[in-house]
Amino acid sequence: MDWKGRRKSDNIEDRRGSSSRGGNPFGRSGIRLPSGGMRRSGFSFKTILIIGVIYLGLKFIGIDPLQMLGGDPGSILGGQSQTERQITPARQDEMTQFVATVLAETEDVWNGVMKSEGLDYPEPKLVLFSGAVSSACGNASAASGPFYCPGDQKVYIDLTFFDEMAQRFKASGDFAQAYVLAHEVGHHVQNLIGVLPKFNQMRQSMSQTEQNKMSIRVELQADCFAGIWGHYTAQKGILERGDLEEALNAAQQIGDDTLQRRTQGYVVPESFNHGTSAQRKEWFARGFDSGRLEACDTFSNPV
Repeated sequence: MDWKGRRKSDNIEDRRGSSSRGGNPFGRSGIRLPSGGMRRSGFSFKTILIIGVIYLGLKFIGIDPLQMLGGDPGSILGGQSQTERQITPARQDEMTQFVATVLAETEDVWNGVMKSEGLDYPEPKLVLFSGAVSSACGNASAASGPFYCPGDQKVYIDLTFFDEMAQRFKASGDFAQAYVLAHEVGHHVQNLIGVLPKFNQMRQSMSQTEQNKMSIRVELQADCFAGIWGHYTAQKGILERGDLEEALNAAQQIGDDTLQRRTQGYVVPESFNHGTSAQRKEWFARGFDSGRLEACDTFSNPV
């Protein structure tokens, strides 16, 4: 992807180096550790000794108890935990410039598309964070992966996620990374046109199985919207040989079935909430090939 030297968005909010205020620093599904000294927590010497023995026992068999504190379901990777990595300052700067450029490209595309539909496009903010962050949707850890919060109309990302994609999930390449951002911006478009508000209203009276089925349609539409962005980006001549394949491979690698098969060796279709690899590839391709909002109607068409 030929992104260097292009316009960069000003809608960047850099919170790296600042801690999340309030809430659970390990994310919504994390475990809060007791605070205070032994007397306040009620821990006796015997209790501490037992905890120490358990800790050493787990370490001996190759399990790090501290890593068990993280994890937050609902990320673009279907809830898979993210390994925290150190990134050099030079790499951080390059990735910051990259996401600012991709965000600018999404602004150009969606301002044009929405204008053609007679609609305004309030541009979303992109929040860069490290470790944990607070949003209008609650607290989240880096293990959540990138996410969009309709409450404050912001996209959140810990840039170590991109290394996680490449090294753990075999989804490398700058256009694969751009697809992830474009997917989250796709949720912003859904919020503006009323899809997310309606889904959040309907889910209150749905069973978990029904919520999962509807969530798949929401996620696949965001994939299709990412494809629309890719369609117009390709028309600018920014894409290079192999870029489309990078995005399709990323969609393949983060399908619910592929993730479950990789992590647990079997799949549970009833628990899918983002779509299979084949579905994610198909709907991204639909948006990319057509460039039209009508092509992304996952609610009227079978998925």
